[in-house]
Amino acid sequence: MPKLAAFPKAYLDDLCVHNTMSIRQWIELASTLDIDGLEFYSGFTELESPVNWRESRRIASDKGLAIPMLCCSPDFTHPDPRFRQEQIDNEKRWIDMSAALGATFCRVLSGQRRPDVSREDGLNYVVESIYACLPHAAEQGVTLILENHYKDGYWQHPEFAQKMDLFLDLVSRIDHPSFGVNYDPSNTILAGEDPLELLAKVKHRVVSMHASDRYLAEGTIEDLMKEEDVTGYAKRLKHGEIGKGMNDYDAIFRELRGVGFDGWISIEDGVDGIDQLRRSADFLRRKMAEHFK
Repeated sequence: MPKLAAFPKAYLDDLCVHNTMSIRQWIELASTLDIDGLEFYSGFTELESPVNWRESRRIASDKGLAIPMLCCSPDFTHPDPRFRQEQIDNEKRWIDMSAALGATFCRVLSGQRRPDVSREDGLNYVVESIYACLPHAAEQGVTLILENHYKDGYWQHPEFAQKMDLFLDLVSRIDHPSFGVNYDPSNTILAGEDPLELLAKVKHRVVSMHASDRYLAEGTIEDLMKEEDVTGYAKRLKHGEIGKGMNDYDAIFRELRGVGFDGWISIEDGVDGIDQLRRSADFLRRKMAEHFK
């Protein structure tokens, strides 16, 4: 049976920018949800000090929660090799952070879709960078999870490997026991593609999943794609309550059950607060019980 985690989507600025919420406060709030663990974010201000890595793990454990996943956003598509080396060094530090937190999954991304970087150059940059991190991940007992991503909230350009054909090409070039896929169905919709088609093609390499539901406050996917190069997320793009958006979770879970998936499913939703996050957790618990018996 897969396990359920939660990511503090609604509280990221409080934990990373305004510092109006502590990690302890987030853990205590999240412990009221029907979940098994928490996905952490490398940008939590308190995690700047390694002293707080194991302390955060202890606080979560005291509440009966694991910290199985760390979300971070390396940017490997820059043409300057010095910039890419800095990103590799950052990812290795996040791997160390993952291990100290008790997390066995640490995210990797491709990077930004820079207009002056060709497809083949970008692929080579990303593959070389991820392979440079994999031995360190293996030593720490951490699996690097590549997400079919839309866009980091602080980036100017969307994800280089956002489109399915490029993402599949990238995944096919990395063969390592400490590497897998973090499947996010909502991001596939934002790419204008079918999340079930992508899942059918990568399901044997999926080791974790982000669960969310998205909707457009106004306009169409085509309107959204015209706004991809604004810094952060476009205002028309909204996170919703899981089960009330555009994803078919019955079909997604049937496909994952068919390949024996038993990894972590992390809720990346609840932007309107803890009550919305609770309803999303309850929906996923019910669907997981139906499909992963």
